[in-house]
Amino acid sequence: MYHFLAFFTICIWGTTFVSTKLLLQAGLSPTSIFVWRFAMAYVGMLALSHRRLFCRSWRDEAVMMVAGLTGGYLYFITENTALKCAPAGIISLIVCLAPLFTALGALFTANKSGLTRRLWWGMAIALGGVALVVGRGEGPGANNMLLGGGLALMAAALWAVYQHVVKPLADKYGTALLTRKVFGYGLLAAIIGEPLLSLVSDAHGYSVIVAEVSPAITRPLVWGNLLFLGLIASLACYFIWNKVAQQLGAVVSANYIYLNPLTTCLFSAIFLGEPLTPMIVLGGTAILLGVWLAVGQPADKDRLHSAIKSK
Repeated sequence: MYHFLAFFTICIWGTTFVSTKLLLQAGLSPTSIFVWRFAMAYVGMLALSHRRLFCRSWRDEAVMMVAGLTGGYLYFITENTALKCAPAGIISLIVCLAPLFTALGALFTANKSGLTRRLWWGMAIALGGVALVVGRGEGPGANNMLLGGGLALMAAALWAVYQHVVKPLADKYGTALLTRKVFGYGLLAAIIGEPLLSLVSDAHGYSVIVAEVSPAITRPLVWGNLLFLGLIASLACYFIWNKVAQQLGAVVSANYIYLNPLTTCLFSAIFLGEPLTPMIVLGGTAILLGVWLAVGQPADKDRLHSAIKSK
């Protein structure tokens, strides 16, 4: 059951790259999309989970803040901004490196003996694939491939941190409170971090006004995609994913991210007109093969599970 839920959630999340790209093309900023998305999700989650406001300890509350920062605000700002710079299909391929970062995090923090030759080869192949898709990316939305690729790598690393952070929190407090906290602290981080981001982003011509009010919001395409991102991709899918991560573990659940590019590339070709060039196909194959070599073998999974459990 939980494997099916992971598959369903990742398929939905694969379409969010396309949905976000459409909103960016409609004139919304990366921060605006995030705030609209998480505000709707937080209100919905508050209606479902409102009995407990704070964690049992300030330490746990601080960890919740880290979860909201890494899996919420920072992840989506880097990913959304990356989508301004590069095609959706390419960004989704690079974000697929999240399982590799998840595995490396588990090994470096708990069991360095798991750093096998296969893992190093897999990492090298995957990063070579990133170089291919970033170096040869073309078509609609390819404005700054280097910046977009770098931000997508940051997003993958942030998601890996989030994967490890949420596991003990879900075990202790349940997925409802955890999901609400991630939304809440993600929004709080956006409100606090917006003035700082504006100093950097304005240099690149990006508007980062929180909850930007735009005439585009009245268009069915815009509010339809915002509702999809806020209520389906965030409210429903985050709740499901946190439950999946709790039951299957960080590494196993992260492996389902391999499916992200398949959905993204299909819908980006249909709705965005992004081409699937031979170099992108080759680079994407290298990324998926490299991540599979690094963390996809049964023996490696056993070591990684032991590493995570020993933390």
